[in-house]
Amino acid sequence: MAVKICSHYSNKQEQVYMVMGQFKRFIPALFGGLALILLVQAQDQSGFISIDCGLAANLSYSEPTTGIIYISDATYIDTGVSKSIPLEFKDDLQQHVWTLRSFPQGIRNCYSINNIAQGTKYIIRANFFYMNYDGQGNLPEFDLHLGPNLWDTIKIENISLGVIKELIHVPSLNHIQVCLVNTGLGTPFISALELRPINSSLYVTNFGSLSLFLRSDLGSEKGYRYKDDVYDRYWSSLNFNDCKAVSTPLTVNPDYWVPSIVMSTAATPINESAPMEFYVQPTDTNSQFYVYMHFAEVVKLRANESRSFNITVNGELWYDGPISPRYLSTDTVYGPTALTGGKIVFSIFKTGNSTLPPIINAIEIYTVKDLSQSETDQQDVGAITNLKSTYGVERNWHGDPCAPQAYSWEGLNCSYEDYNPPRIISLNLSSSGLTGEISVDISNLVTLQYLDLSNNSLTGSVPEFLTQLKYLRVLNLKQNQLNGSIPAKLIERSEKGSLLLSVDENSNFCGSGSCNNKKKNIVVPIVASVGGLFILSLTVVAILWGLRSRKQQDTTKVAKVDLEPNVQNRSLESIQRQFTYPDLLRITNNFERILGKGGFGTVFHGCIENTQVAVKMLSASSVQGYQQFQAEVKLLMRVHHKNLTTLVGYCYEGTNMGLVYENMANGDLEAHLSGENTNILSWEARLQIAMDAAQGLEYLHHGCKPPIIHRDVKTTNILLNEKFRAKLADFGLSKIFPTDGGTHVSTVVAGTPGYLDPEYYITNWLTEKSDVYSFGVVLLEIITNRPVIERSKERTHISQWVSSMLAKGDIKNIVDPKLDGNYNVNSVWKAVEIAMLCLSPTSSKRPTMDQVVAELKECVETELAQRKDRHEDESKDSFDMININVTTALNPLAR
Repeated sequence: MAVKICSHYSNKQEQVYMVMGQFKRFIPALFGGLALILLVQAQDQSGFISIDCGLAANLSYSEPTTGIIYISDATYIDTGVSKSIPLEFKDDLQQHVWTLRSFPQGIRNCYSINNIAQGTKYIIRANFFYMNYDGQGNLPEFDLHLGPNLWDTIKIENISLGVIKELIHVPSLNHIQVCLVNTGLGTPFISALELRPINSSLYVTNFGSLSLFLRSDLGSEKGYRYKDDVYDRYWSSLNFNDCKAVSTPLTVNPDYWVPSIVMSTAATPINESAPMEFYVQPTDTNSQFYVYMHFAEVVKLRANESRSFNITVNGELWYDGPISPRYLSTDTVYGPTALTGGKIVFSIFKTGNSTLPPIINAIEIYTVKDLSQSETDQQDVGAITNLKSTYGVERNWHGDPCAPQAYSWEGLNCSYEDYNPPRIISLNLSSSGLTGEISVDISNLVTLQYLDLSNNSLTGSVPEFLTQLKYLRVLNLKQNQLNGSIPAKLIERSEKGSLLLSVDENSNFCGSGSCNNKKKNIVVPIVASVGGLFILSLTVVAILWGLRSRKQQDTTKVAKVDLEPNVQNRSLESIQRQFTYPDLLRITNNFERILGKGGFGTVFHGCIENTQVAVKMLSASSVQGYQQFQAEVKLLMRVHHKNLTTLVGYCYEGTNMGLVYENMANGDLEAHLSGENTNILSWEARLQIAMDAAQGLEYLHHGCKPPIIHRDVKTTNILLNEKFRAKLADFGLSKIFPTDGGTHVSTVVAGTPGYLDPEYYITNWLTEKSDVYSFGVVLLEIITNRPVIERSKERTHISQWVSSMLAKGDIKNIVDPKLDGNYNVNSVWKAVEIAMLCLSPTSSKRPTMDQVVAELKECVETELAQRKDRHEDESKDSFDMININVTTALNPLAR
């Protein structure tokens, strides 16, 4: 989007482009009620954290132009390499960006800044000055995260121009982590990190943090920062062709902490009858922004002179004016709520009785950033961090252990439940070179279900505190040097079948109870007794182990496996499409390219001859994944439909388990609906995707005997091929429906919050209508492009929001504004009606999936008819994408 001040501004080098928000509804702010803040006393650098990235350890200096004291980053990070920009660039830049830290190794590298003031509002600023430090001239692009949340994407577009990202944020803890993520488009680097505490009454928002888009001193010839600004904000200069500068040498008393030197200059139109205008042209209509305008009269008016003006947004008054700036005193005008929507035009124009044109001294614009992704539970963080230190774990364990999920630490699996902090449920430190005793810090991982410490050099006894881990289901301690007795409670749980305990190849065990010197080499059984809760079908590992044993005893049995199309009656050995682990290494080129990562494990790109595939490897620490692995293999080897993902084969070799699928070139539907994606699906494309997914469900419900219920229908489980045709994926939670005439299956609730059928959740009664409900939620997402559950205190469900809009008959504002009216209103109405029927609280009132398919076909036909009327000849299997280019131009930090 472009920000332009004064109607005919043509200095292209000064234009700024950035993503801004959607204007939804304007709420006026009374000028008299705006916050007028008292002047603060000049401050020292108390609370400042100024880090020169790449500066040699233990060094510090006072930056000559500002007097700010910068320190080395060596105490904040232990990865990366120090680099320096070429000498020819240094004369034009402040000293703190002369060096930088580059990260050629690892996907995510993080700065950990501790002992900050929890609950204090900070300006957090990250500086990136490439200046061809590596001599390669390859302009990198990478992601910047604050803790588990994506802050922004850093895209270097000019060797000699820097990028500065600034965020106003209130940390919820006494530390923050700033992370650089390699997205495969160049080596991440950073020049400087700065934190500045500011007064809590500044920049108040209803939700989220504020990312700086523009902060400018109008009418000035130079920019300012500390010490002119006690908070060390950067004020860039802006001058315009159709405006002239007015100024005063006197001090302007600020009321909103805007520096006097900034307020001492102003811009006013050369044509005194012309308005001053600037506009915001959004590309991402879902984002929001706040605008602050600062005014002060800098001219001593004569008795017959007056200056008063109004401000409008798209022709509507922004507040009850007019404004008459006070002489040498600052007034700030801002809206109490964020602005969103299409093109937003601000006009500042003089009133009829004003003899002088309007002026404006300074302006600030911020976008709202949703940084609400929870960090991992702090008890778990403390425990795993201590374990890393105790054992000297040499893995790329940086940043938050569990979040974001795509970058969770190697060897960890976590639970992600609604808005609760992620918890560590699985820890795999097998073959990690561990020495010493089993650390007591493990006892603080209270939600742990799977613990693998095998194949290390651990000594001492098996500690009693392991019995306190009440959720523990798998404990693997084999191939260590442990001794003494095993706690009786662990053996008891093993015998009852609630714990899979492996302790063989520890030569000094003496079983349960007391030990003496004569009792040695006693091995606790690797599996529990068959008579307890642990039946061999509990985990896929045990099932396959047993099947392999039987296969070795009688190879003729494989040919006699019942071929009845029943998922539960087929062994994996009866399925011939099996790959070895070396096959997968070859197919994926040693797991070179990651396509995604989830609770099951990591998905890699692969190639079989000339066919692209996706290889999903089961994480060794994914306890639940074993069961889902077996269910998905058996189901997908049985069912075949154009709208279900095709399973090419599978691998099972010990702990190496993988699924090989056809590759879906355009990823999942959720990614194409998210605000980060610059390609906008047309309405016709969305309808076709909805119908494709519906046809996949229709086949599971009515084309399979017995029927199958998916149980996890959501946008991330709808994949798109190169032509944007959709297929259902991820059948690990799928359930067979009874064929005995029953109306439901009583089962433990499984699914994803927001998509989960409330009737199923309450009763534990699963029917095909549970999938119908989930599909209704997906259909509303496709139509509205809104989150399923709003990240607000109210946590409004998407169906509640749509219901409130329907009550007003407001169909236009239900539809994703990105579509910009390019749809047939009748097809939209019908799609909304279908979705709301699917979301009926009572399952009996919901349609069946064959009825849904029929209705969606009518929607598609309506849309195609309108397209035909416009004489547009488009392919049935491909759809136009609206391509949005976003450019960011930033100036270097001048000395």
